[in-house]
Amino acid sequence: MIEGFLRVAVATPKIKVADVRFNTDAVLREIGEADRQGVSLLVFPELVLTAYTCADLFHQTILIERAAAALDEVAEATRRTQLVAVVGVPYMVDHKLYNCAAVLHAGRILALVPKKNLPNYSEFYERRWFTPGQARVVTLTHHSAVTGEEYTIPFGMNILVEALDRPDFRLACEICEDVWVLDPPSTRHVLAGATVIANTSASDETVGKDSYRRELIRSTSARLVSVYCYANAGDGESTTDLVFGGQDIIAENGSVVTEGKRFDTGLYIADVDLQRITQERARMTTFPDIDDTLRDAYSIVKFRFAEAVETTGTEAEKVSAADAQPGKKSFEEVFEACLGQQAPLGAATRVAPETLAGQLAADAADLRRYVDPKPFVPSDAAERNARCDEIFTIQALGLKKRLEHTGCQAAVIGISGGLDSTLALLVIARAFDMLGIPRENIISVTMPAFGTTDRTYNNAVTLTRLLHATLREINIKAAVLQHFQDIGHDPEDHSVVYENAQARERTQILMDIANQSNGIVIGTGDLSELALGWATYNADHMSMYGVNAGVPKTLVRYLVKFVADTSEDADLARCLNDIFDTPVSPELLPPTGDGQISQKTEDLVGPYELHDFFLYQILRYGFSPRKVYALALHAFSAENQAEKHAKSGVTAKSSAEVASACEVTAAAAETLAAGQAETYDAATILKWLRKFYWRFFSQQFKRSCLPDGPKVGSIAVSPRGDLRMPSDAVVAIWIDELKELD
Repeated sequence: MIEGFLRVAVATPKIKVADVRFNTDAVLREIGEADRQGVSLLVFPELVLTAYTCADLFHQTILIERAAAALDEVAEATRRTQLVAVVGVPYMVDHKLYNCAAVLHAGRILALVPKKNLPNYSEFYERRWFTPGQARVVTLTHHSAVTGEEYTIPFGMNILVEALDRPDFRLACEICEDVWVLDPPSTRHVLAGATVIANTSASDETVGKDSYRRELIRSTSARLVSVYCYANAGDGESTTDLVFGGQDIIAENGSVVTEGKRFDTGLYIADVDLQRITQERARMTTFPDIDDTLRDAYSIVKFRFAEAVETTGTEAEKVSAADAQPGKKSFEEVFEACLGQQAPLGAATRVAPETLAGQLAADAADLRRYVDPKPFVPSDAAERNARCDEIFTIQALGLKKRLEHTGCQAAVIGISGGLDSTLALLVIARAFDMLGIPRENIISVTMPAFGTTDRTYNNAVTLTRLLHATLREINIKAAVLQHFQDIGHDPEDHSVVYENAQARERTQILMDIANQSNGIVIGTGDLSELALGWATYNADHMSMYGVNAGVPKTLVRYLVKFVADTSEDADLARCLNDIFDTPVSPELLPPTGDGQISQKTEDLVGPYELHDFFLYQILRYGFSPRKVYALALHAFSAENQAEKHAKSGVTAKSSAEVASACEVTAAAAETLAAGQAETYDAATILKWLRKFYWRFFSQQFKRSCLPDGPKVGSIAVSPRGDLRMPSDAVVAIWIDELKELD
């Protein structure tokens, strides 16, 4: 498993009302299947061993006794696995019946958590049968109906189950109605240190309830900064007055990781990132510290996932257990009969790869979770357009405030015909419209030099004209050649001096024009360039306000495309679409013999979609190089992307395939296939990940003196925003970890 991940599952088996034997077998089947799939935590619905809808049958002694015996049988089955199972069961304590979630592992009941909030309104009558649970934990003496073993069980709401071999795993339980109330128990659980909440539930179906339920679970996981595993009752419950539809949900910090089909049964598995949970809590200084006083009121049950054994006693012991109830099979027989398996239960074993790289590749291939290869770009067109509109507005409002504060009535921008300067010019135009400043006060300066192509030059001129800005053209070739003569540089030497001299000449011109016009220079550098340090110090690195500083390169294209798609000006849309389709380039080296762009940025620094993925995982969550590498292996695999499209009902296609099928340009095809990234092999990912770390550390000095600019998303590299990093930090430990993958 990739570092920090834990495989969890929720299951809604098909059951029968009051048929404890049938229901137990159904639970055992799901445990066996979950174990084979490597699940570590499995959550079942409320009162799954009896059915939730037993009503006054809960007053029948035999039902409660059989349920208690069945619980022991299920607990014993876990001895042959390494998973923790949470099972809903009615349980009698001191002559009172409680609706409980039982936590089972390694052949034992680790904890019994009673339901606190018993609904007794509308179609619900739970207080007729059950007693509300209390926070206070008491100790019960328990005799196993299967093994005859006697041990103690903590009983109460204030219980945390903690894994000694996974310190980021702290499990707490609440039951159905508990999550719907004003003050849910899960709040106290999290304050005491819980990272995972299991909810055994029986929520019936009414019109529109499914969307409310989904949002409740999703938002609860966000509020608690936790993993929330919600298992709901489904097929098999009584339909006398109610219908239950399942809809199992696994949510992680505000995102639904997996969700069961409504009106269906089954096992739903997801890999959740507990490291992400703990990192997020550490980053959020407003997230409360663990309340030691509250934690003292909790019973802490410690265990190890690896405690389970592979076999369970002698054949005589198995027969004895089977004879405990007339006609009852041993749990081994149930497993074999219900699952048709010949081999003993236990998570499937695989030969460990000889190398760390091989292990990480195997872990990536085994990950049961979609990992977005484009975390900054929503694949859904409507969501993407809404995101683009919001970001465009934030950028314009930031610049509007700066212009208001300085009293400037003019803005100066270098326009190249590329994506970044195009977006910046569009933002300036919108900000000027907000302020009622004539667009003629936007001074758009094109500065042709040695690498300028006709395509980018014409697009720069056309765009300026269509936006009604003022165009100034200043050819810088002669000035740069004079500079080369002054410093003794051979113009045929196309080294970094050749490139940066052009960039610095351009910035000097922009600054001087800003002085002439009493305006400010607007920077065009984007978030990805700033993260990589792909900017010339004291040149395009410099401005008075950088509107693109919070926008990653992978999203810049779609912001430009958004404006093109929503523009009522057909000529403007046509120009923007051509810019969208232009390769990313600084255009500092001479063009090819046929006048095409010779210098493509991604050939030099690597694919921006890879770098943006690295940036998100490293800066947003602080993940280790090994984890970032493994996540990238999975995210940029064809299998991961095909799974995403399969769930949406859309066949995954490459941009080229889309272009061919739809007879559109490559750029338009990329838009159509926005959720489909390129695929990269392990060597390519590792190569550019090394490059990213090296550049990210070595170029921090540039980011330490960035101009102001608006933060638009969850990540920024401004030293006044998200990233306060020493300029002379050493990258050695990060690179050394990557060397282990060679």
